[in-house]
Amino acid sequence: MKFLFDLFPVLLFFAAFKFGDIFVATGVAMAATVAQIGWTWFRHRRVDGMLWASLAIITIFGGATLLLHDETFIKWKPTVLYWTLALALAGSRLFFGRNLIRTVLGEQITLPDPVWEKLNGAWIGFFVFMGIANLAVAFALGLSTDAWVNFKLFGGMGLMLVFALAQGLMLSKYIDEEKK
Repeated sequence: MKFLFDLFPVLLFFAAFKFGDIFVATGVAMAATVAQIGWTWFRHRRVDGMLWASLAIITIFGGATLLLHDETFIKWKPTVLYWTLALALAGSRLFFGRNLIRTVLGEQITLPDPVWEKLNGAWIGFFVFMGIANLAVAFALGLSTDAWVNFKLFGGMGLMLVFALAQGLMLSKYIDEEKK
């Protein structure tokens, strides 16, 4: 359910683009992110940092897209978000000695320290890759905006699903050991 909630702005962006254009979709994504934060605050009386970062990025890049009537900015938004995540994971580990993946998942699974480090590194690499993939589809491959919007939803979600499943397979042996 949380996965679908996190995808809420992306799904609305996709639908708005199909029925309108990139500028309508951008406005809808901005409004959906604000609504998402409002709902989260209403339900839990707190909003996690990632959602605030997402709001800041969509506001800056979506705002520039609408203000300048230039879709380039919204096409950069996923890359900035992915690279912000990679920097947060790497910076937290490097400067504060804190593994954010462990912080998020540590209550659900017990892993040896080297595995936590490998997992953190894998997510950093994945987010760097996703940022590059977004730029390639948005700009380097000469594809249409429609192709980019499709990639943003289906390609991004598909790659995330495959990566998460691969992580699950890697971690499954530790989950089995934990139950013994």
